[in-house]
Amino acid sequence: MANPELNQVRNFGIISHIDAGKTTVSERILFYAGEIHKMGEVHDGMAVMDWMEQEQERGITITATATNCRWKDYTFNLIDTPGHIDFTIEVERSLRALDGAVAIFSAVDGVQPQSESVWRQANRYQVPRVCLINKMDRIGADYQQVLESMVKQLDTTPLLLQLPLGDEDKFYGVIDLITEKTILFTEDDLGQTLVSGEIPEELREITQQQRELIIEAAADFDDHILDDFLDGKPIAAERILPALRKGVISCQLYPVLLGSALRNKGIQPLLDTICALLPSPLDIPPSTAIRLDNQESWEVTTDPQAELCALAFKVLADEGRKLSYLRIYSGSLMPGDVVYNSRTRESEKVARLFRMHSHKRERIQQAIAGDIVTATGLKNILTGDTISNPDLPLQLAGLDYPEPVVSLAVEPKTVADRDKLPLVLEKLQWEDPTFRVKEDPETGQTLLTGMGELHLEVIIQRLKSDFGVETQTGRPQVVYRETVRCATEQHEIFEREIDGKTHYGEVKIRLNPTERKSGISIDIPEQLLLDWPKELAELIKKNLAAACQSGQIAGYPLTDLQLSLVEIPYNSNKTTDLGISAAINRAISRALQNGKPTLLEPVMALELIAPSDYTGRVMGSLNQKRGQIEGVTSRPGQDVIRATVPLLEMFGYMTELRSATKGQGSFTMEFSHFDQAPAETLEKFGVS
Repeated sequence: MANPELNQVRNFGIISHIDAGKTTVSERILFYAGEIHKMGEVHDGMAVMDWMEQEQERGITITATATNCRWKDYTFNLIDTPGHIDFTIEVERSLRALDGAVAIFSAVDGVQPQSESVWRQANRYQVPRVCLINKMDRIGADYQQVLESMVKQLDTTPLLLQLPLGDEDKFYGVIDLITEKTILFTEDDLGQTLVSGEIPEELREITQQQRELIIEAAADFDDHILDDFLDGKPIAAERILPALRKGVISCQLYPVLLGSALRNKGIQPLLDTICALLPSPLDIPPSTAIRLDNQESWEVTTDPQAELCALAFKVLADEGRKLSYLRIYSGSLMPGDVVYNSRTRESEKVARLFRMHSHKRERIQQAIAGDIVTATGLKNILTGDTISNPDLPLQLAGLDYPEPVVSLAVEPKTVADRDKLPLVLEKLQWEDPTFRVKEDPETGQTLLTGMGELHLEVIIQRLKSDFGVETQTGRPQVVYRETVRCATEQHEIFEREIDGKTHYGEVKIRLNPTERKSGISIDIPEQLLLDWPKELAELIKKNLAAACQSGQIAGYPLTDLQLSLVEIPYNSNKTTDLGISAAINRAISRALQNGKPTLLEPVMALELIAPSDYTGRVMGSLNQKRGQIEGVTSRPGQDVIRATVPLLEMFGYMTELRSATKGQGSFTMEFSHFDQAPAETLEKFGVS
């Protein structure tokens, strides 16, 4: 397929809470775009975008899946992302590479915890969004309640572009407030035929009121519309969309549409809105990269004729080799091109390029600025790496990775499994930056660390189904953090002769505990390193950062403290790199011992839905688990409980909840913060 015009390309993802309908919407988009001829359903395990065996078995999306299709004159590069918090890295890296997003909300459940999480992620990368309130056909659907929760929980102002025709299971169409026409969705041809009509007389007044709100929003971005609006002149539909588009691209407007994807209602208007309001690659601000040859800033523009600059936002282990997902920000790329990796500082050759259709590939001969493609042949590439022209080495900003909080001991079942396990685990770490592997220094066991029970469960199952490695596992364990309870200073001098050479280093550091959720702060006054050679100054910074990755109690990373460098004298005749490294490590180790070290446990933010009759029982069980109830919202027949609960208490809670609510309760949770571990946990680790 020839490269499309860049102003008619839309790179967007679909984001939401689990079970809001992301994959169902993706499936309809592919069907109406003519990419597939039969719509598969998530609950049947037949959705095109959920291609992994575990996705089909579990009925959830586990990995972000890319596809390409055309709608009218536009080309879509679409990524369907997971909604479960355990796979949040898939959302993070997708949003890093995309120009826009469709945020989906359930008309029944409103803004749910993961809805808030993905919205914050999109805010972080300044991703323009349009919104779809899905499941308008369900009993209890209330789009106005969703709009109110968007204002309250997301701190944003949604802009409604449609009104519903019919309530709940009688939902049959929408009123387009911009064109002032009705859109009816026929059911006999899977919603492919749309019928346009006039607005019912009884709805004209509310339509006019809602349309004025849209014109007011558009007037903020178009002075001519403002003048005509103030003069009471009519505003044509074709003038409104360009003004709204400016607001959407600047992340000041968030248009909202209504639909029911499972019933094939509302998808084509969504596609038209994506074309009209979301940005093309030409509309996004230029990215800023660092030139590695001179450390100066370099503006990366969406120009196929410019120097190559691309981001590897995802890496898959594909039959033992790496399949790299690339977002091309500038320049062009062809099979056989030699590219420079900013992390490894080495060159590699691209073997082949593909355009993805879920897990299927279409081989292409060129990728240009604005494209999202995959490449083979890049053996040393990892998620977040920048590739560029070797003559102009560039580095883009990488990604933020959430910290994993659950660990699991794993052992191979047979000798053959033992030989294969380390290599397979390495491949899985290529794919997932939130999955970590280490060896327990006391037991020699291999520890897998991930975002939650489901995350690790999926990995264990993949070891068997994808790689043929059988394992035995222990119970999930909490990953703690360490900190100090009081301020402490430590002055350390290291001087020792090793292999006939005297190594010397001197340092004085201070540790101060800080408030919860503050993380690690390393304070290095610039004047202390003025006399140090550049390479040794960098070594000092690396050693200080590395020392914070392992505490004194059980080797967990440090958090919620400030590490300050007080003195670090340099003697050109005595100081050595080994000496200063040893002095720093010893000083921090002894300071931690003197600072009354303690453990912090991960605390989860929980949203639980239960029938109103069982609310008291559920809240009582959460209190027994050291939970803090933060609020209860009542809905017809059920209550939504928001709480924070230590992760240690939540293992196996779903079974307990279902038993307490006769199978009617459900919950979702995400990491909130680290807090003081209880006395029994400290006692287990020998902390007084």
